[in-house]
Amino acid sequence: MARLVTDTFVKDPKTRLMVHLRAGEEPAPEYAELVKNPDAWEGGKLPTATKSTDKPSTDGDAEDAKPAAKKPAARKPARGRTAADEGTSGE
Repeated sequence: MARLVTDTFVKDPKTRLMVHLRAGEEPAPEYAELVKNPDAWEGGKLPTATKSTDKPSTDGDAEDAKPAAKKPAARKPARGRTAADEGTSGE
């Protein structure tokens, strides 16, 4: 595996947290594929991607598979809004 020559930050796709990859270390393959800048690697070349043949594990996290719920649109403006538009006190 290739080594990094500069400190790099990547966002973990599972936890969505920033991960600090230090210069001189060999990052895990899932983090290494996130570093797209060839200048960050030894020799100036991106490491070869190693495709894993393992199937993704299903830990019963059905929540991850569901799309995010959408908030319904407001049906009418807030109270007093029409009065403000008309320039009256609303009475």
